Amino acid sequence: MLVKTYGSAIIGVSATTVTVEVSMAEGSGFFMVGLPDNAVKESAQRIAAAFEESGLKVPMKRFTVNLAPADLKKEGSAYDLTIAIGILGAVGMMKADELERYVIMGELGLDGSLRPIKGVLPIAIEARKRGCKGIIIPAENAREAAIVNNLEVYSAESLKQVADYFNGLADLPQTVVDTRAEFARSLNSYEYDFADVKGQETVKRCLEIAAAGGHNAIMIGPPGSGKTMLAKRMPGILPPLTLSESLETTQIHSVAGLMRKEDSLIAVRPFRAPHHTVSDVALVGGGANPKPGEISLAHNGVLFLDELPEFKRTVLEVLRQPMEERRVTISRAKMTIDYPASFMLIAAMNPCPCGYYNHPTIECTCPAGAVKRYLNKVSGPLMDRIDIHIEVTPVPVSQLNQEGRAESSAAIRERVVAARAIQTARFANHPGVHCNAQMGSKLTREHCQLTDECRQIMELAMNRLGLSARAYDRILRVSRTIADLEASPAISPDHLREAITYRSLDRDSWGK
Repeated sequence: MLVKTYGSAIIGVSATTVTVEVSMAEGSGFFMVGLPDNAVKESAQRIAAAFEESGLKVPMKRFTVNLAPADLKKEGSAYDLTIAIGILGAVGMMKADELERYVIMGELGLDGSLRPIKGVLPIAIEARKRGCKGIIIPAENAREAAIVNNLEVYSAESLKQVADYFNGLADLPQTVVDTRAEFARSLNSYEYDFADVKGQETVKRCLEIAAAGGHNAIMIGPPGSGKTMLAKRMPGILPPLTLSESLETTQIHSVAGLMRKEDSLIAVRPFRAPHHTVSDVALVGGGANPKPGEISLAHNGVLFLDELPEFKRTVLEVLRQPMEERRVTISRAKMTIDYPASFMLIAAMNPCPCGYYNHPTIECTCPAGAVKRYLNKVSGPLMDRIDIHIEVTPVPVSQLNQEGRAESSAAIRERVVAARAIQTARFANHPGVHCNAQMGSKLTREHCQLTDECRQIMELAMNRLGLSARAYDRILRVSRTIADLEASPAISPDHLREAITYRSLDRDSWGK
């Protein structure tokens, strides 16, 4: 007897339907075909133990399991339940007439219990696209799948429970989530607030400009000056996620297996801060079985690289293309996978190896030339993609002792949202451009036109400060964002002067 059940395989951040065909014949043995990896092949032992512990006496027969399409590699333990249900249907211990209406997936424990799996959200989306009635998955994954509308989500605790459901002996609990209500409830649940930061008003201003225009930024200052504290508060001043952005972000985290049991939707912008020992594969994604890396997990949010010069140069260099294209392509012999990677880069670094160059009270002990060599650990092409350079100085004790709270993240976010609304209208006819930082050269010339006075200021700054030619467009884009924060239709000399001050690392005098 031949029985078909249905599961899904994850490819990138989407899923494709896998048909599990189970054929029973006289004889004995268990044969699996269709490019299963070791984890899939080992399901035979898990399934046999689960049958025994669940009281399901499956007769000794010859079972052939085919995972179609046969030329697509199947990975992981999520096919355990799919195969087990197909075997029960093939031997006649369970009614099989309704199986084609469901996608069934889950990992089996030896006692027949179900364990959570990765990538449930794209699996549920694929099930709805295929026109399935519902999806049957482990209970811990139910809330994640339930955000997909027009799909019935059934959760199960054990193999026996699923078998009884198809035999009409028991019901499976159905999970229902109001996606929009869930999104609205979690939309502003940020852990960190700028109101907790004493002093650093200039740095806060820089970060507000970065958030308003989507600009990458780097903070340079001595240890303990608050660089990490400030960076952690960046997601709280970025514009709130839209529902479509939230679903896209949740899909990536689902594939990476980072969703918790109580989670259904990621409604706040992600903040990823990998350690400087991270490998290039862990940062951009890939591996033998390709998975999204840190830059994709930071999609629609913030990627924070602390101690930037301590990262391996090869790791930093692989960032350059994703920062421009806002996606990363992983190429393998048999497939090419695209992961989204539209993130804001916030970096931090000490000014020198000892950390105290330009410190107001502590003398730098580095030898001559060490400051410049330390900065040169970060390549020019990468620094070229960072629009705003912020010098951070320690907060005086007098400010730390002040009572009261500073301006809140919510107040800063209001100004950022207003500036982004201006940019949304500006780029309405330019698909793929959503903020000033994404402007190309043509759009920069069109929307960042300078008066004669502004041109004179730019020429003077380029000559006197020794700014590089690559800084020119960056200054124009940042000045456009400063103008947007003030709802100014034109770039004024004051906007331009402020933007010029945010290119300190381009100056010839730095580190001398």
